[in-house]
Amino acid sequence: MADAVRVEVAFALPQRQVIVPLSLPPGTSAREAVRRAHLERHFPDLPAETFAESELGIFGKRLDAPEQYTLADGDRVELYRPLRIDPKQARRLRAARKR
Repeated sequence: MADAVRVEVAFALPQRQVIVPLSLPPGTSAREAVRRAHLERHFPDLPAETFAESELGIFGKRLDAPEQYTLADGDRVELYRPLRIDPKQARRLRAARKR
C-alpha cells in the first residue's frame, strides 16, 4: 500500500484557472481533496460554498457520489460550475446571429 496518493484539484473561471497538486493519505475522497486544496485562498472573491457544493468529476467524468469516491494516484479532481446557458440554446442564438 502506498504512503500517499498524488492528485491535482482543478478549478477554472473563464479568465483564470488554478490547479493545486496534493499528496494525500490513501482512502481520501474527492470531496475531501477539494477541502484540502483550499481553493478559497486562490479565489477570495467567490463564496466558500462555491467549492463545498460544486459538482465534481475526475478527468471530465462526473462523479455521482464524490464523498464516496476514493482517489487513485494521478487523479485530477475537477470542480464544475453551473452552466449559465443551456448549450443547445447557445447554439441556436449563435446560428440566429449568423443569419
